[in-house]
Amino acid sequence: MKTTLLLTTATVSALAFNPVMANDYPNRPIEIIVPAPAGGGTDNVARMLNQYLEEELGQPVAVLNVAGGGGAIGVNQFSRARPDGYTLLSTWNSPITTVPHMQRVQYSYETLTPITSTSQSAYTLCVAPDFPAESGEEFLAELQANPGKYTYGNDGVGGTMRLAAERIFEAYDITARPIPFGGAGETLQNFLGGHVDIYGGSITPVLPYVEEGQAKCLLVTSADDNEALPQASGLAALGHPELETVLWRMMLGPEGMEEERAEAVADAVARAVEHPEFQEFLTAQGETLNLVRGEELRERLKQETQAIGETLENLGLKQQ
Repeated sequence: MKTTLLLTTATVSALAFNPVMANDYPNRPIEIIVPAPAGGGTDNVARMLNQYLEEELGQPVAVLNVAGGGGAIGVNQFSRARPDGYTLLSTWNSPITTVPHMQRVQYSYETLTPITSTSQSAYTLCVAPDFPAESGEEFLAELQANPGKYTYGNDGVGGTMRLAAERIFEAYDITARPIPFGGAGETLQNFLGGHVDIYGGSITPVLPYVEEGQAKCLLVTSADDNEALPQASGLAALGHPELETVLWRMMLGPEGMEEERAEAVADAVARAVEHPEFQEFLTAQGETLNLVRGEELRERLKQETQAIGETLENLGLKQQ
């Protein structure tokens, strides 16, 4: 059957002046903003995924690191991007669900286009090899016995890693001094340099130093233990599975990104994460696949944003 397509003058004009509606997406390189320093967990996973995403999209994919403000600086910049699908955001949950409670930002989960989540992992707390503890239980006992003595690097005021640590510390009546950094990469550098006593961040960047004996990770913020860090205790083993707070990663578009383009990216990500090499990489980093897309992803962002707001209020952490 032959189909005739009738275009009105208004339709032709709209197509001519609205490149977002073009059906040849993508036809040029894509830039992905990572709101964290190079070398951190979010950056490492994004760059690994992008190797396969380029294959699936058929275009080069460049990573631009825009760090600072617990991720807020990068997301603020991204929120002003054209919604044509050629600028995307690869982020973890903290800048979207936690930071807006603590800082004045130019975005919210409602003003960004949900594309897909990708993977998730616990945060971890790690110390130097000579720290006087060899397990999660001993680690917490040492902090309990020495209120205010130890500093821990984290992702900034209102960051999800700090929130995860403070939930645990509150339950154990622990006082440790938080030192904020721009992301896990900066936290790790300062931990290795001896500027903070405890590394608080994602598992990915610290793993090589655990394997080399320069750090020992004694606690993960998930209920379950993590195979990548056999010395670390999960919260269930300590009797507090309800204190679980995890890091998860996602890809978002600017406000107003056309649904078909968002779906095209989500489909490409879903194919990219099926590559065995990427899945092996995630396992080695202590992460697991977690694909939630579209409106289901928006609902997850909404629920976590609301839950974190309540938790921050209960903890007495400052909100704007």
